[in-house]
Amino acid sequence: MKTPFFPLVSLLLINLASADEAPQASTADSLGLGAKPPAGADMLLDGTRETLDAKWTYWEGPRFASALPIKWKMVDDPVDEGQVLMTDDPAAAGGKYGAADIVTKKKYRDFRLHIEFLVVKEGGNSGVYLQNRYEIQILDGDMTKHGMGAIINESESPYELYHGAGKWNAYDMIFRAARFEDGKRTEPAKVTIYFNGKLAHEDFSIAKVWGGANSGIDGGNDNGRGITDTPGGLKLQCEGHEVLYRNAWIQELNLNDGDTRF
Repeated sequence: MKTPFFPLVSLLLINLASADEAPQASTADSLGLGAKPPAGADMLLDGTRETLDAKWTYWEGPRFASALPIKWKMVDDPVDEGQVLMTDDPAAAGGKYGAADIVTKKKYRDFRLHIEFLVVKEGGNSGVYLQNRYEIQILDGDMTKHGMGAIINESESPYELYHGAGKWNAYDMIFRAARFEDGKRTEPAKVTIYFNGKLAHEDFSIAKVWGGANSGIDGGNDNGRGITDTPGGLKLQCEGHEVLYRNAWIQELNLNDGDTRF
């Protein structure tokens, strides 16, 4: 029997139309530890020094006190095979955040992010900054709005999803940058976060940048409420604690519809 002509033409047209659409975030079948990047994603941490030096630099904010090359070290994975990145820089000793934080050289607006982390010792502290503005906290032992997995100082901590110190954890996020008209913010930044494969925050609106000027872009503007219409890099915080990172990748998106759900 002959294959009908019109269904084949329709299928071809659908495929051609899909090729012109903006990239879409991967679905919830690729969440949690070991998640693989979708086609077109940019690998930010792959266990090599070459990728670290090529794609990252220091954030030279008001408190910056280190110098290139990046002092953070590639070390053996304490759980699995391979090398991972450790937040290790003398400039940040004593919890001096902003002194030796690293940020991607490339800046982003809307994106899908995957990153894995391990807190080596109890009480270990770091943070993942979206657009070098909005901190997703990494703080072992803290279950408050300033604690593990919180959109810092705004959401509750989904601490029950944390695997604990000495074990690998994964954040998966879809982030939509704030929107502006005539230089004024009309829509806040929004994010959906899966923590170790479980939904932690859904389409959450972020009100401000916390931590002051030493924390990130716009932190010193109007007490963190003076957010500007500029893209920013992915930043990892160094606070003098041993926190490890691996398998970090980012996929640029175009979320014009305003929804960050997976």
